[in-house]
Amino acid sequence: MQLVVKGKIDEAYKKYVDMTGKHHNVYFPKGFPVLQVAMKESHAELPNKKLIIKNILGDGDLVAVHSRLVRSKDELDISVVHLFRFKKGKIVEMWDTGQAIPSNCPNKDGAF
Repeated sequence: MQLVVKGKIDEAYKKYVDMTGKHHNVYFPKGFPVLQVAMKESHAELPNKKLIIKNILGDGDLVAVHSRLVRSKDELDISVVHLFRFKKGKIVEMWDTGQAIPSNCPNKDGAF
């Protein structure tokens, strides 16, 4: 995930993603190649974004990563959860969901 945020998308996908696997992001057509292109476009648009990992949980072949995504100073930060299924050391399936963190959040415990 950190490689992707740093713009090393091709390296990240080559090392960690089985390109024949599937994702469940409802905003993109099926297939990891589509997400790879989208990540390159996102990096070109926002090259200084940051991903701050807060929690990582593992259960067998599943890994969940709870993170804070800081896109830019003009946009709300986003609380993001990625769920990955691994096979032979590569991601074969991915789910993700996010929630914008309001600047006037009524919950004083916050998102993290």
